[in-house]
Amino acid sequence: MKRDFATLQDQHFDLLVCGGGIYGAWTAYDAALRGLKVAIVEQGDWASATSSASSKLIHGGLRYLETYDLKLVSKSLKERKMLLQAAPHRVWPLRFGVPVYARQRMNRLQLKLGLTLYDFLAGDTDPQMRHSYLNPKQFTEHFPCLDEQALKGGFTYADARTDDARLVLELISGAQDAGASCINYSKLVRLLETNGKADGAIVQDQLTQTEKKISAKQIVFTTGQWLAKEAQSREWFRLAKGIHLVMPGVLQDEALLLTTKSDGRVFFMIPWYGLTLLGTTDTDFKGNIEQVSVDASDIDYLLAAANNYLKTPWKESDIIGYFAGVRVFKQNTQTASSGSPSAVSRDWELKSAPNGVHYAIGGKITSSRQDAACIVDTVCSQLGTALPCATQDRLFPWAPQENFPDWSARMLGQATQLGIDTESARWLLHRHGTQITEIFRSIETEADLARRIIPSLPFIVADLLHCAATEMVIHLEDLLRRRLPLLILAKLTENELQQIALRVADTMHWDATRTHQEIERCCKQWITH
Repeated sequence: MKRDFATLQDQHFDLLVCGGGIYGAWTAYDAALRGLKVAIVEQGDWASATSSASSKLIHGGLRYLETYDLKLVSKSLKERKMLLQAAPHRVWPLRFGVPVYARQRMNRLQLKLGLTLYDFLAGDTDPQMRHSYLNPKQFTEHFPCLDEQALKGGFTYADARTDDARLVLELISGAQDAGASCINYSKLVRLLETNGKADGAIVQDQLTQTEKKISAKQIVFTTGQWLAKEAQSREWFRLAKGIHLVMPGVLQDEALLLTTKSDGRVFFMIPWYGLTLLGTTDTDFKGNIEQVSVDASDIDYLLAAANNYLKTPWKESDIIGYFAGVRVFKQNTQTASSGSPSAVSRDWELKSAPNGVHYAIGGKITSSRQDAACIVDTVCSQLGTALPCATQDRLFPWAPQENFPDWSARMLGQATQLGIDTESARWLLHRHGTQITEIFRSIETEADLARRIIPSLPFIVADLLHCAATEMVIHLEDLLRRRLPLLILAKLTENELQQIALRVADTMHWDATRTHQEIERCCKQWITH
């Protein structure tokens, strides 16, 4: 993946996609595969906002059954099944436990009925993907971190997980390979119109402040929270903030779906890179979209929710990292702005303005591919061409062509021979898919690259250098927050940050001044003094 702003110069595109999150990435990828001439621009880094601040799940949304949103659940479950097959390295199964306690909001019968319906909507005949019931002893064996008092047993059911930022990155890579011009740190300054119809844009390189004019027959905004800056679209949606905390590892290979005692909302505890992802909140957001932060009240809410279940309660000092994101929900009369964000539909719609520009409103990661296909269908219709969706059942760009279990076993065997520890090797498979062979080649040249960057986390030095060299990294934060999420998985010291920056400086072609600037920039936002 290479960034080349000059490729936009005097170009005439069929489609300009503005916004490099999950919806923009899928739209650009699908459109490029259909043969359209595509450009996608992102004012920051790929997936730098909400698309790297999710719960990392590919799921039907069990909790949406309570609001009778069966259409969305069914749609998401079918997509989950397809993604598990098309991207086994990127999307993999994760079982969830749902404990049953005395005097809780939903009893055993209600949960049983809900999970039976969930399995039915999934239409999956694989026994491994269906729910089961465990007695108190069995449930405790699966989840020893839970308080056993008043535990009456529990259910487990199947969903799936991913690394959201890397999911977006792989799709951008696929779009670029299919011929799209993909430029991060490139800001749309203004639209150009002829006779009231948008037909181009002025785009500014955020690194050099150079501006270029491009022509585009169709333009789509997939900018998420930045839609709030567009006067045309402000009445179409509402915003809600969600935060996650990264806590010590207390789970093994299964997650937990729990409900808060205070307001009955669902939240998750998910194993993630050996630690625990705790989230999420769901509160209306009316603040500055450029400064979305984690507040003390958010932290108190999640810790209190988790501690109602944990045998050994967490303290604020146990927090390793955290992040916040802003979701966009489509607005409608049934879910007025006065209602709870948790009651708002996660479904999606496409709006079109009088000048012909399209706006993607709402949605979720799991169903984003299907929604993007609808966007490209609309674009093709406007262009007067009939081209079918190119992403349904298509293997991901970095997915192996051969049987995935066989391929994984072979790659893990090679990793062991190269001196990579087993946990790091497994995560390499999920993070890079077939690109892992390039990482192996670098270790064959320099064996020391197989060691971990930080002893407590499953990331090796070769992974760090590969991301820096090949994944369109511009800033140190891009590398350490989204390519490898070290900034939220570890309490890095300034010295550790400096050592990492110096390690990648040559790869990034940074001189001493630029390296210092990158360290300062990263410390200002991420290092607590």
